[in-house]
Amino acid sequence: METAIPPAGNTLDILSDPICPWCYIGKAKLDAALGEAPQAGLDIHWRVYQLNPDMPDEGMDRRAYLENKFGGPEGARNVYGRIEQAVRDAGLPLDFSKIERTPNTLDAHRLIRWARTTGRQNDVVDALFAAYFVNGVDIGDREALIAIGAKQGMDEDLMRRLYAEDADRALLLNEDALAREMGVTGVPCFVLDETYALVGAQEKSTWRDVFSRLEKGEGLGS
Repeated sequence: METAIPPAGNTLDILSDPICPWCYIGKAKLDAALGEAPQAGLDIHWRVYQLNPDMPDEGMDRRAYLENKFGGPEGARNVYGRIEQAVRDAGLPLDFSKIERTPNTLDAHRLIRWARTTGRQNDVVDALFAAYFVNGVDIGDREALIAIGAKQGMDEDLMRRLYAEDADRALLLNEDALAREMGVTGVPCFVLDETYALVGAQEKSTWRDVFSRLEKGEGLGS
């Protein structure tokens, strides 16, 4: 079946957090759909959303975090057992055993924002997912983030200056808060042309339908 190609100029804002396993899955499914529609012409912009906006800057022990969030060891095992299966069902690599800390992700979001100016934002998002979910990297650590950005062609000295200045920290915190005020309670959240929102890791069939409607000039709510 021929895949419909949406016209250039459509914007897709993706609210996501690089420690969110459903965002990891959702990006993979979107990438697979775009792989069947290489001329889709979507202007993709990754936006800040922190799963844990009150996380201390230094993060916290992952086991303690999960047990506190899910009501003890058994609750954490049950929830993350299901999540682990969902990630593997999506064909993605994963090693939860390597993750020792749950980080504050604001600095990771800052890196994603800066990557937009280099045209490498999608690559940096991929690198952050791989660093966290596959290699257990503490992506709240600035040195680790600088190394990730440098591997994607970003200027190491510039990243160090930007992290030291903290000039955009308040901007991202405000953007995160605004998303919550607008009713976003979970991610990934895909917002097309600032009008239509899809929440959750969407299947390829859903994206095919979106692309088809865009090509025909139809609204997604019709």
